[in-house]
Amino acid sequence: MAAASWYHRDISRVVAEELLAKAGKDGCFLVRDSESVSGAYALCLLFQWHVHTYRILPDDEGLLSVQTVQGIQAKCFHSLADLVGAYQQPNNGLVTPLLYPVHRAREAADEDSDGEEGRSGGPADAGPPGGAAPGAWAGSTHTGRAHISQQLHLRLQEQVHSSPASDFMGFMAEYLTHHLQLDLEALRNGNLQLRHLSTALVTACRGLHSEIDFALAGLETLAKVFDPPAPPRSPTREQDLLTSDPDLELLLSKISTVNNLLSSLEKKVLRSLQETVSKHNLALPSVATAPLPPTKPMAVQNFEVKVGKSQRAAVMVDVESGTVAITKKGSGTPEETIPQDKILQLIKYQSVQSKVRLVYDRDQNKSLSRDFIFPNARKREAFCQLLQLMKIQHSNLDEPDLISVYIGTWNMGSTPPPRSLASWLTSRGLGRTQDETTACIPHDIYVIGTQENSLGDREWVEFLRASLKTLMSIDYRVVALQCLWSIKIVVLVKPEHERRISHVNTSSVKTGIANTLGNKGAVGVSFLFNGTSFGFVNCHLASGSEKIHRRNQNYSDILRSLVLGDKRLSAFDLTLRFTHLFWFGDLNYRLNMDVQDILAHVTKREFEALLAVDQLNLEREKNKVFLRFNEGDISFPPTYRYERGSRDNYIWQKFKTTGMRINVPSWCDRILWKSHPETHIVCNSYGCTDDIVTSDHSPVFATFEVGVTSQFVPKKAPGSSPESLACIEWESIEVIVKTASRSKCYIEFHSYCLEEPQRSGENTSQSCDIPGFLKLSWSAKHLPMLHPILSDLEYLGDQHLLLSIKGTESCESYGECCIAMRSMIGSMAQQFETFLFHRGEETGSMRGWMKVRVPKDRRSTRERLYEWISFKEEDAEAVADVPTCSKLPGHRVRSRPHSIPDTASSYTNPAYFIFEGLPNTWALAPDIPEALHRPFNERQREGPRRRSPAPPPMEEEPWGGRPCSVVGGPGHGRQLSPLPVGRQKRPKSAVLERDLLAAVGDCSLTALHMARCLSELDRVSPERGSRLDGSVAGGPKVQLRQTRSALEPPPRGCPEMSGPTRDAQRHGHATEWPCDRGDRSRSIGAWLSHLGLEQYKEGLYENGWDDLEFFRDITEQDLLEAGVLSPTHRKLIQAKLRESSTESLQQRPYLKPNA
Repeated sequence: MAAASWYHRDISRVVAEELLAKAGKDGCFLVRDSESVSGAYALCLLFQWHVHTYRILPDDEGLLSVQTVQGIQAKCFHSLADLVGAYQQPNNGLVTPLLYPVHRAREAADEDSDGEEGRSGGPADAGPPGGAAPGAWAGSTHTGRAHISQQLHLRLQEQVHSSPASDFMGFMAEYLTHHLQLDLEALRNGNLQLRHLSTALVTACRGLHSEIDFALAGLETLAKVFDPPAPPRSPTREQDLLTSDPDLELLLSKISTVNNLLSSLEKKVLRSLQETVSKHNLALPSVATAPLPPTKPMAVQNFEVKVGKSQRAAVMVDVESGTVAITKKGSGTPEETIPQDKILQLIKYQSVQSKVRLVYDRDQNKSLSRDFIFPNARKREAFCQLLQLMKIQHSNLDEPDLISVYIGTWNMGSTPPPRSLASWLTSRGLGRTQDETTACIPHDIYVIGTQENSLGDREWVEFLRASLKTLMSIDYRVVALQCLWSIKIVVLVKPEHERRISHVNTSSVKTGIANTLGNKGAVGVSFLFNGTSFGFVNCHLASGSEKIHRRNQNYSDILRSLVLGDKRLSAFDLTLRFTHLFWFGDLNYRLNMDVQDILAHVTKREFEALLAVDQLNLEREKNKVFLRFNEGDISFPPTYRYERGSRDNYIWQKFKTTGMRINVPSWCDRILWKSHPETHIVCNSYGCTDDIVTSDHSPVFATFEVGVTSQFVPKKAPGSSPESLACIEWESIEVIVKTASRSKCYIEFHSYCLEEPQRSGENTSQSCDIPGFLKLSWSAKHLPMLHPILSDLEYLGDQHLLLSIKGTESCESYGECCIAMRSMIGSMAQQFETFLFHRGEETGSMRGWMKVRVPKDRRSTRERLYEWISFKEEDAEAVADVPTCSKLPGHRVRSRPHSIPDTASSYTNPAYFIFEGLPNTWALAPDIPEALHRPFNERQREGPRRRSPAPPPMEEEPWGGRPCSVVGGPGHGRQLSPLPVGRQKRPKSAVLERDLLAAVGDCSLTALHMARCLSELDRVSPERGSRLDGSVAGGPKVQLRQTRSALEPPPRGCPEMSGPTRDAQRHGHATEWPCDRGDRSRSIGAWLSHLGLEQYKEGLYENGWDDLEFFRDITEQDLLEAGVLSPTHRKLIQAKLRESSTESLQQRPYLKPNA
């Protein structure tokens, strides 16, 4: 029987609530699959604009009942239809009877628009497991049984086209057509033996008997050679077989015997040979495996650089000997040779992409620095990579801190690959590619994803291994291979890393026609590399320019159904289960532009104009897919659809029986990634090849530098006293979720640093002033204190907490998030802000106050290999008298192309904090358009978290003070502009610049709707309003640092701010206003900036180190408490302080390190 139209299968909670909201009538209802209990359902009912969710649970006998409170007798039903029918009557315990079913939209057939493999049509609509409802088959009529037979026959016909066993399928088709109804009738009468199925299987497997007899005889003969004489084997019969057919039982027994022989034969032969050797005292020659060919030694690399303003020099990097030699132009001997252990810091300038500063020790008490300007940014990156490699090779670490990961994706077009894949595997071609000096440095992990790959699985893997062995002289090991029809993913690692890989999982999801065909779908692999979790997804989504919604649905289906990672985290969004998740493949998103215009832009290499109409970028902007994922800059031409055999022409016309199809050139093949906050990952290359022409797609590659953690071993035994144990303390948490429910909620806490998950009590307060949003709060006494299994600072700094907001009634998630513990370590509470996700959708926001207390004797740490490279915004000469922006080490690749406005922070996003109030005066602020006339790529970007100086919140103010929010300001849960004294209220939520420009995309609340709601809620009157200049009517102007009016818009830049500061804002860094700091604090910030250590400025300020008069007296312990965790950084700061007196620092506040 077909599923009832009110049954929506596995749609998410958010989608269900949206459907009910659109229906808009009290008594509207639908049924969906439960997200928390497998095999259960959720009944969603709308009443007075709120959605009430009831769980429908099956009992041991398969009867269904609505979950009730303790003491209330549950009513049981045989099917969902019976249950729904009963609750359509009044007075049955629900808030209102089930009156108006919300029908499921019928999906159109997924025809393959581009002529790729796939077939139109599909099976009939499937209902809940077991038919329309549990138990429906057993009581169905003859018409119902005939319908079941037709459904199964259609499914079989689909599989026939992909299966070589056509004869076998013929027997099965006959069974489904003529005999299935007889077995159904017998089943209805209580007979569990499917006699007609057994007969069909015996007939279909008749030829298997002779094949097994032949193989069995040979295996038994071989076993007797290594076994003492024994009576003939008589296969034992399985006692629990349901079938009564003796022929089928005999076949199963034979198969079992073959299985047992094959599994035991190798051990038996080995044992026999060992006994023979020991009995006869034979000395067998040792068969040692041939040693792997040695890795090719790195040749000495030379770089032509400019030193100073005009002087030319050569820099030679010898990775093998671990030295850097500097030779002036025209000189035959090196002017200076620097050993790798003397190099303290490598600072990359972001304002000058080809400039780098090398800071090194000359003697015990003095350090020097040299600035080099390379011919281009690619040469600088090659130099930095070589120094990084040199550090790694000469470090004495047992386990690596840093590894390189290669990702490749290629739609092979169902044709064999060329003989050589060298350009693809060495990241050479178009776009951001590797320099020739580093192209052949082998990566630690290679992940190769292909689509429409016609090669056999083993053949493809061996071809890849042979290609890498030819290029790198390394015999890479296979970690995993997962295939779904012609979609394949292969993971290869260096031999020395094989022991570091564990917990390997693979999975696949079909998203073809009706999600039953594997011509479209995804394959995935996940594993742990020591203590770091990785996930990789290779997908092939629906084709066709107009199939945007279908591609989005494919993504959601993959996200929901792919089974990867730790099973304990299965309730969390897939994108939160891994430290690093890479998603790539033929995503098939196209360009929304006329083909001739596209070709004109490609010819001129005007890619920004094309990226502005790229469907994937547009859908990401609407928060439809790939929320909070990152993608490297695209600087290569569209990779599809080329003429095979050449890369000179795009073939955009395809003639089909239905007419001519237009396939515009597009970036179908993409590589994206998402990582936990405050982890180290840098995309070093992103491009495509230009010499592999066998397919109409070009292969795409990306390489990454990834920080990893080892399995931590504490230097001290865990203490037993409370003082020697670390703890995680929560002071308050506030959550706003997008939901129409009024359910009470609790929070689940998961982490690898916890022995088991913990949960909070119910929320202490909640409100839902705005329809569609629920505000929840927890105080400290309702939040658990968490105790990590290890208390060492070095260990805790790498850990993350996963939080899930769950309803107490349904136990279903309203959203999940990830919090990095590194920024929370300290004796004072720190504020965190982050987004909530569920099943690929953004469902709300969370913020709160917490701290991670670490015992004093556990605070030792060490510098990571990736921490000695830092980034610097501007030269000192360009930033005089302007405070330097705080920045974490590591390069941040923006998550969206320049053509896309960044998603706003949740704390300036009215979609989540709308009911905090927004005055009309701010919405109409006259100075808004001036700020918005700038292009998107000049607006403020996301920035790093900054530590909060605030003391713990007071009980009467659970949120405590709130940091100032800036329009379009930083996201990623990072505090914006913390004030140095006290905890002060943040301004009310501000209108987003994207909302002021236009209602771009599908925001959870449009700007028009938002303005109407705000006008009704918080219309400002002259008596209670504030002026936009910060002054109150009839009173003096209030200083920005002291008290800010709640109705005042975020501050604009002071007139004296120079261009570089605004440029720093464009890069997304939280910038302080010049009036916030005195000259002395600005001097400290600029001085730290010259060392490339500006990320420690805020920590020093918070701990009172804001005066140069006392700064020289700082000790190593003071630096450690201020957040300078790197020993090398502490050493560098103290060395520079010793070089200069306090007076010289005050006279020259921007003293260069080499002055």
